Amino acid sequence: MTARQMLTRLGIVGGLWTLLNVYVGSHVLSPAGLSGLPRILAWGAVLLVAWLPLVAMVTARSGGRGPLMRVLDWAAYSALGLSSLLIVSFFVTDLLRLPATARLVLVVVSAAVLLTLVGIVLARRPRVVRVTVPIADLPNDLAGFRILQLSDLHIGPTIRRPFVDAVVNRANSLRPDLVAVTGDVADGLVPELREHVAPLGRMRAPYGAYFVTGNHEYYWDVRGWTHELERLGIAVLSNEHRVVERGSGRLVIAGVTDLSASSDPAAAVAGAPASDVRVLLAHQPRSAFAAQALGYDLQLSGHTHGGQYFPFNLLVRLFQPFVAGLHRLESMWLYVSRGTGYWGPPLRLWAPAEITVLELVPA
Repeated sequence: MTARQMLTRLGIVGGLWTLLNVYVGSHVLSPAGLSGLPRILAWGAVLLVAWLPLVAMVTARSGGRGPLMRVLDWAAYSALGLSSLLIVSFFVTDLLRLPATARLVLVVVSAAVLLTLVGIVLARRPRVVRVTVPIADLPNDLAGFRILQLSDLHIGPTIRRPFVDAVVNRANSLRPDLVAVTGDVADGLVPELREHVAPLGRMRAPYGAYFVTGNHEYYWDVRGWTHELERLGIAVLSNEHRVVERGSGRLVIAGVTDLSASSDPAAAVAGAPASDVRVLLAHQPRSAFAAQALGYDLQLSGHTHGGQYFPFNLLVRLFQPFVAGLHRLESMWLYVSRGTGYWGPPLRLWAPAEITVLELVPA
């Protein structure tokens, strides 16, 4: 995406976002009956809340984000979450034709602020999710083989090294056989975020760590990020595969680029030897339809964040065929992670972040 295209999209999104915040402002300020300078200042505050995230997104490409910019990032993306909750809340009150009284406004705003604070706390605490995946004719040597999945870390404005260190420490403590990182590892440029992504190089698994690109790598610098992850010792699978052998058991681990690029599940296993299990790493769950037709046993994906926070965890089902959890597609399993980090608002509500351990067992 060129700088001009990005600015055009940002202008369109920014305009719509401003209108939505004006919609919220009209609900909040009307019962107050303000006039004169107080009214001007109040509307200025509404526009500030609307434009903070836009400013943060534009300055993200400038690099050199010192302490003041970090404060801006947290204020901007927290405001983005609060605004989105208020927009949905007032939309619901209008649908229900509730009277726009000062008491109602106070209740709605207070609830949105509380949910924002709770969501920020929950977003910083990914839970460990353990999933059992039954595989037909699984040999004894692969029974109990454990794949640890991290997805959608989105290391960037509000996710920095301390968070990543904690995730890696937890991942290593689970002693997986293999680590799969299914895309969207960072939101920013390599020079700015190299230090914060570096802990991923500490991940330990006897059969290696593997990465596939997500859509966000292409928003920034896909070549830079794939080279950086390879430098950290993580194998990048770009429509290719590796063979893992444990005893007499053989597992093919394949990976495709994101659907926004030249994703090719068939090319990923071209020339692969006969195996007991074929696993595909694909950022977007939509790849599952092609993967199932090609005879994969298991696909690991992310991308959806499980909706990330209420009510978007319900609305995302309108746009994604698979949102979260384990699904069966005829002879293939698909697991969709809710993501280990978050994107945009630092919130998680009813869509908890996760570090996933998938254990292969005989069907």
